[in-house]
Amino acid sequence: MSKEASHFAGVPIDLADENALLRASLAAAHERLHEMEQVSEVDALTGLPGRRRYIDTLERAVGQAGRHGTPAAILTIDLKGLNAINDAHGRLAGDTVLLHVARLLSGLIRSTDLLARTAGGQFALILDHLDQNSAIETSERLVRCIRANPVDLGGRQVAIEAAIAVTGILSGDTMDEVLERADRNLIRAKTDC
Repeated sequence: MSKEASHFAGVPIDLADENALLRASLAAAHERLHEMEQVSEVDALTGLPGRRRYIDTLERAVGQAGRHGTPAAILTIDLKGLNAINDAHGRLAGDTVLLHVARLLSGLIRSTDLLARTAGGQFALILDHLDQNSAIETSERLVRCIRANPVDLGGRQVAIEAAIAVTGILSGDTMDEVLERADRNLIRAKTDC
């Protein structure tokens, strides 16, 4: 045991114990930051709405579909190869890809639609007052645009691919049913690509 000791909250402890407490405190702070990012209204990197606002808006769309039969759909967008870009070029390059795609998508949607970053390499787009067939056409247009616009990573053009799942919001759907269908559809879209 070290002869050097410190005081933590008035209690003497050795430096190894203090170091362990600091590491645990730092780990807890990182975990809390991650949790806060998950429920944030705004994604800190892209400036897009975060998962919390997405869920709130989706809840309203599901309610409107139930009450008024208003058609709506969700496009769940998963960037393929983002982890490989992070590994090969660094996290800053991955962030550049996310910003690039966020700008591309934001420029292609209606002002009444909501585009949100919902997870690491995932975005979700709520298409209000749009039927299933129109949502499919929109998803195909977005895939083509993402593919046609590589990102510049330090003078090197890197192609981006995305899997997009279309999920209609039907009258009588519950929020859980829509989210479960969206998850299943995204799994299917990722395996089809």
